[in-house]
Amino acid sequence: MTTAQYLPDFVYIAAIALFILSLRWLSSPATARRGVLAGEIGAALAVVTTLFNPELVQFKWIIIALAGGAAIGIPLGMVPMTAVPQRTAMSHAFGALAAALIGISEYYMRLPNINKFEMTEIALEVIIGSLSFTGSLIAAGKLQELLPQRPIVYRGQNYVSLSVLAGAVVLALILILNPSHTALFLLMVIISLVFGFLLVMPIGGADMPTVISLLNSYVGFTAALLGFVLNTKVLVVAGALDGASGFILSVIMCRAMNRSFTNVMFGAFGQLQTAAAGTVEDRAVRTATPEDAAAILEAANYVMIVPGYGMAVAQAQHKVREFYDALTKRGITVKFAIHPVAGRMPGHMNVLLAEADVPYDKLIEMEDANTEFSQVDVALVIGANDVTNPAARTDKSSPIYGMPILEVEKARTVMVIKRGMSPGFAGIDNQLYYLDKTLMLFGDAKGFVGSIVRELTGGGGH
Repeated sequence: MTTAQYLPDFVYIAAIALFILSLRWLSSPATARRGVLAGEIGAALAVVTTLFNPELVQFKWIIIALAGGAAIGIPLGMVPMTAVPQRTAMSHAFGALAAALIGISEYYMRLPNINKFEMTEIALEVIIGSLSFTGSLIAAGKLQELLPQRPIVYRGQNYVSLSVLAGAVVLALILILNPSHTALFLLMVIISLVFGFLLVMPIGGADMPTVISLLNSYVGFTAALLGFVLNTKVLVVAGALDGASGFILSVIMCRAMNRSFTNVMFGAFGQLQTAAAGTVEDRAVRTATPEDAAAILEAANYVMIVPGYGMAVAQAQHKVREFYDALTKRGITVKFAIHPVAGRMPGHMNVLLAEADVPYDKLIEMEDANTEFSQVDVALVIGANDVTNPAARTDKSSPIYGMPILEVEKARTVMVIKRGMSPGFAGIDNQLYYLDKTLMLFGDAKGFVGSIVRELTGGGGH
């Protein structure tokens, strides 16, 4: 073979190397932009090289597909940062749908000459791709709040869901033995789509970050299976990297919540907990105005900001950056404590703060933050709820007991910006709000932080 004939293989190896480097660089906020660029270049190399495959004799349908994908993808990419979690879920849905459709087309194209190994690959790809498609759509609907945030539970739901999955697996086994049953193949696809719906619908908003990560791993493994079906090594490697990294991230996030996969996927975590009269819901809380908060902050030496989903909803990240600037100009040390599962997707807080150009070195992980809270003068919690709840450490009856949290209650003063006293995604009250050292700052996060900034910078009308 000539050098030109080997060239595609060399380019694919370069693309694979870029995918590996991309994952390596994405593991740190300081190199994340480089990681995204490496992944984009690797994907572009793989796509362009594939288009030069001599087996391609016409590009009409490819061009139509590219144009259609661009028409959908460009608007999806232009969403505000607060909509990135649901946009990510939609991306997973489209990736899973593409893999499932290719698997379906390969099944019909190869009939009746499909061997058992090929049918096994196609069946696995179609089942995982189909359930990932509907599961990702449900996740996007929950994140967009088009669907209920609380788990939707019913008697025997796990038995029903697993029975549906078992039905798809049984049909796959029948097809592996005799692939000519086209009606059973279609039934397998439909059942897999239904299972994706049944799988994600009972999962509450608190577990959406883990669900997104897990669905991402499913889509990756589907792509790897697709690579085997199409005999495309670069797709096998890229899919395996995506699937493995997504699975590892899911494990890390489960550990961050002290929960198992089975509890996340089948535990219906986040049902609203009822409480008897005389419990914490009846206790008074201490409140403060922006003027009060600014006066306390001016006297502080060390402030720790704890961002959560409330900051994302209010799109307050840029005001938080102004707040950070106002404090640092006064010589006050300011850091950001980041919980691994704060927000609605993996790394949600890091993404939002990076958009506002908050210095990377000021973002510290939960373990490091917890060693410093006892030295913190003011801990400012912005929309974080369950990840700061002391019940996780003190109340064995709590559904979040054992979950590692940000130990903000160790700070000398705690301020919490929140719209009201409604519980978080776990459906339980936060004991932090009733401590003597805690001040509740009720209001929209963006507006309240902006008011504090005006007081700190002398624009508050005094």
